Amino acid sequence: MEFQEHLEALRREGELLAAAAARGGPDAYVPTCPEWAVRDLVHHTGGVHRWAAAYVLEQRTEAMDEAQEREVFGPMPDDADLLPWFREGLERVLGALRGAAPDLDCWYFLASPSPRQFWARHQAHETAIHRVDAEAAAGDGLSPVPADFGADGVDELVSCFHTRPFSRLRADGPRLLHLRATDAGDTAADWYVHLSLDAPTVERDSEQTPDCTVSGPAEALYLTLWNRSLPDLLEVEGDASLLELWRERSAITW
Repeated sequence: MEFQEHLEALRREGELLAAAAARGGPDAYVPTCPEWAVRDLVHHTGGVHRWAAAYVLEQRTEAMDEAQEREVFGPMPDDADLLPWFREGLERVLGALRGAAPDLDCWYFLASPSPRQFWARHQAHETAIHRVDAEAAAGDGLSPVPADFGADGVDELVSCFHTRPFSRLRADGPRLLHLRATDAGDTAADWYVHLSLDAPTVERDSEQTPDCTVSGPAEALYLTLWNRSLPDLLEVEGDASLLELWRERSAITW
């Protein structure tokens, strides 16, 4: 996906999140994030938007410390002010990214062609996953995830997050997990995740026979890999324990 497409997705997902939060109310329990009510979810996501915007607008080249992050997030707004505060943060990060030069130099933390592209992509997907959380709390169904966006989110999660050296996604011996989004464009999108005692490595093609293949619509694959359900829409061939291992060890804590 291109930069502008990520900005459009960020706006769409942010607006859907706000609408779901309004329907559910600030006290609603978030089943996909059991420690949170909706107000916590909205404060987290709105804070993340401000955090990202600060890196882009101020061209910060070093990671903030915890005190700086708390200052950027700010205190929890009153319930009456929570959604206006969230929408202001969404506009702030969108404006920051729209105004950023293609050669923007700032801190970022996943592999990407550029910092600007990283922040647009990552903010779109973080907002989308938390939109799903907000809709789960509202309890009135999930908005669809476009196939191209779902496949892009799988790629960020698998190829960028889980190839970092501190990924917890490890296996006791060499195993190959094949992930396939069957509706991503004209052809299927594939990821071959090599699991071992070390951090995973990922290829987009492989001649090696996988131990397990998980395939289905990009939306279902995206949400399942983020542990937001829809596994019933996926076909699992081979050793299904690898999908269970993913569920147990793939949580993103940073």
